[in-house]
Amino acid sequence: MAMYESDHTKFMREWMEKHPEQRDEQKKGRALWWDKPQRVDEQERLATARVPVKPYYYDANR
Repeated sequence: MAMYESDHTKFMREWMEKHPEQRDEQKKGRALWWDKPQRVDEQERLATARVPVKPYYYDANR
């Protein structure tokens, strides 16, 4: 049984094979928005400051 692959995924796979120079540009864009260095102390501080969410947000009685 073959896995489904969308038309867009097929197009992007073929396009990247035809334009290998775009890999570097793709990596730059990813680094700009997603690949950020993680600081453990900052993550711990954010985790301790997190406020629990109510089960039903709009219920004024809870």
